[in-house]
Amino acid sequence: MGGAQLEMPGMPRRLFPATPSKLASFADCPRRYRYAYLDRPTPARGPAWAHNSVGAAVHAALRSWWELPVPGRTTAAARQLLYSAWSPAGFRDAEQAGRWRARAAGWLTDYVAGLDPADEPVGAERQVAATTERLALSGRVDRIDSRGDELVVVDYKTGRSACTDDDARGSPALALYVLGVRRTLHRPCRRVELHHLPSGTVAAFEHTDRSLANHVRRAEDVAEDIGAATAALDAGEDADAAFPAVPGRQCGWCDFRPSCPTGQAAAPPRETWSFLPEEPAAGAQPPPAS
Repeated sequence: MGGAQLEMPGMPRRLFPATPSKLASFADCPRRYRYAYLDRPTPARGPAWAHNSVGAAVHAALRSWWELPVPGRTTAAARQLLYSAWSPAGFRDAEQAGRWRARAAGWLTDYVAGLDPADEPVGAERQVAATTERLALSGRVDRIDSRGDELVVVDYKTGRSACTDDDARGSPALALYVLGVRRTLHRPCRRVELHHLPSGTVAAFEHTDRSLANHVRRAEDVAEDIGAATAALDAGEDADAAFPAVPGRQCGWCDFRPSCPTGQAAAPPRETWSFLPEEPAAGAQPPPAS
């Protein structure tokens, strides 16, 4: 575990390799971060979640749709690609999985019907990267559009609720993608969009240098905390003390619940299909959906 690197006087400061999901994992629960990124072998994870299976299939279908020749980018093709990418993992039974496959196919065909197949994106599932004073950032953007002289970051969403402009403004991942797009593609980029397929809505925000700087500062603060916790672990501090759990009702759906006694005591387990809109559980807020 750990992995701190010695730095000699006069050497450049080592940048922390960060992805949006890595930073979010620590910010939400340091122990979950440790389980995911430091402990080897990786502790046992819980089962797959149905809402994640829906999101993964929709994302895969859209990526493959843009890879087709322009004449082949039809609604029928989108539907078939979803069927090919579909997984029943996390659903209660085959009947529930089948109903949700049909529902997701409807979202997808409605969405691509509003796209211009010939309006080639600059990137689909494109890896981007950038550096700050403390971070080596990287991430994968669902889609990068060209609008006039600027590029636009597009993120697909399939969760319960329609996204808001505040969601677009406050998303650390989208802000870091803007930096990555600028550095990787060497073109202006300010606008980020959340395309919520179930509702057919788009939430958007145009970043300024100030808003991006605020996101970078927060990301660097999280990275600093990760570095301090890792250094404490390397110095011999107890792993659970260096990376404490943040218990709460979210422990009911944490991937590492089977390996975390603190989480098991904090909340009862959730059914793996319980975050699908048709079967909500009273009083629970779902985890971020992809």
